[in-house]
Amino acid sequence: MSGAFSDGRRFRILCIVDDFSREALATVADISLSGERMTRELAAIIRRRGKPYMIVSDNGTEMTSQAVLKWCQDNDINWHYIAPEKPTQNAFVESFNGRLRDECLNESLFGNLAEARHIIENWRIYYNTQRPHTSLGGLAPAVYARQNRNHRPASLELLGGSAQRALTTIQIRETNVNGLLTSIWPGSGGWVMLELYLMRMNRFGTN
Repeated sequence: MSGAFSDGRRFRILCIVDDFSREALATVADISLSGERMTRELAAIIRRRGKPYMIVSDNGTEMTSQAVLKWCQDNDINWHYIAPEKPTQNAFVESFNGRLRDECLNESLFGNLAEARHIIENWRIYYNTQRPHTSLGGLAPAVYARQNRNHRPASLELLGGSAQRALTTIQIRETNVNGLLTSIWPGSGGWVMLELYLMRMNRFGTN
């Protein structure tokens, strides 16, 4: 699978997905992505959305870095690591990655980082606001979030995990520049989980 710049240089993509609505909250493309950079991206999302009950990721070097561990401690963040070589425990973001690869990365030729960021971000917006999602009854994630803002589950549990705390009922509405309601977030730590994945892209595909 092609996913590199046209000259063969590598780049990486950090994908962040909301478990409830399946919304892609970020697709951060860069030449390198450190643990510290990840915490900055997550902090920016939390400032907009509120703090999640849990963040789920694999055990990659960046995810287990001192910068991430310190950030979790300083900000009282619950971070759950899936079992090694068990990507199904990060199923929603893995599904998103497949769509991103098939529908965007495989279909695009990136001349430079700015171009890659522009194309990937445009696809992320399309994915959230227009692309039908089978598991959401044929709705796009943003539409599903809008229609189900009063019906979020009392809890979402990791398979074999411990995410069992009930959600708050306080709601926060967020709209984009066109006035479309893109997501509904319970306040004060109410939304359940984020899933993270760091995708490594080279001239031959993902590593």
